[in-house]
Amino acid sequence: MYYYNMESHDIGYNLATEQFLMNEKDFDEPLLLFYYQTPCIIVGRNQNTMEEINQDYVTKHNIQVTRRLSGGGAVFDDLGNLSFSFVVDRDDDRFGDFKAFTKPIVDALKEMGATGVEVSGRNDILVDGKKFSGNAMYVKNGKMFSHGTLMLDVDQSVVEHALNVPEDKIKSKGIKSVRSRVTNLKPFLAPEYQNLDVPAFRDMLLKKLYDVNDLAAIADKAYTLTDADKTAIQKLYDDYYNNWDWVYGTSPDFTVKKRQHFDAGTIDARILVKDGKIDTITFFGDFFGEKDASEVADKLQGVRYDEAALTTALADIDTTAYFAGIDNATLVKLLS
Repeated sequence: MYYYNMESHDIGYNLATEQFLMNEKDFDEPLLLFYYQTPCIIVGRNQNTMEEINQDYVTKHNIQVTRRLSGGGAVFDDLGNLSFSFVVDRDDDRFGDFKAFTKPIVDALKEMGATGVEVSGRNDILVDGKKFSGNAMYVKNGKMFSHGTLMLDVDQSVVEHALNVPEDKIKSKGIKSVRSRVTNLKPFLAPEYQNLDVPAFRDMLLKKLYDVNDLAAIADKAYTLTDADKTAIQKLYDDYYNNWDWVYGTSPDFTVKKRQHFDAGTIDARILVKDGKIDTITFFGDFFGEKDASEVADKLQGVRYDEAALTTALADIDTTAYFAGIDNATLVKLLS
């Protein structure tokens, strides 16, 4: 396994680096990325940014906002969080299997004294029942990445102000607030690790993952960006992660809102109906899917807005490829 410790603390540039290394580089072994950034919010690919964030608070506190390629929900990061990403060749059996991808991290944390760490739900890592890590996946052209957060020492007081958490999601998980279900990892580590800052924590994780006492022993596994790499990454940053159209987009007027939280994630569909037919439909939510949900929206454009017509229109596709765990009948029932 190769690794790369990102030097930037800009979440947009770091996500652009991840995208570039997955799409444009071929490694003969998996690639592990570590990065951490100044205060920011990263919304999932399928989410409505304006509904996920408290814009006034975000602006006042100079919190950067961007959108990632992967699905899932919005997260807050600051310099007390360490992000990681495993970039690998595509394997049909592993998309959505967060437990398999996070096992090396979980095992390393247990070695560092956090014995109560476990993967829970579809994409969370908990310690003593509280979440300190959320994870998401993305696949394209035979490659995929599984990335996640590790809240070592995040300012949790910001989270409840910066993010808007939908009531149905809170209710479905039996929680009263964001702060009641998240925690920092630092207090759960063995005493000798509790004074580590994020860079030192990252380096200790690397030593555990590679089973070495000195990172010099794995110097040949470290990747260094070339000037050409940096130029390409900057273009991705400008085109996507620092681009208002990608981060916020333009929200159309909706005449119908259909929203439901499933075990596999939340789907929030906004439908504009004209003359009894679907004029536009946009899918938001923290769901996962191997394919872009906009393809389903295209299939439904111009379709009569009733259950039978929706069923017929979607008959030749498998909706679980776009909304993991949500079959055709379930999606049609939600929409109609």
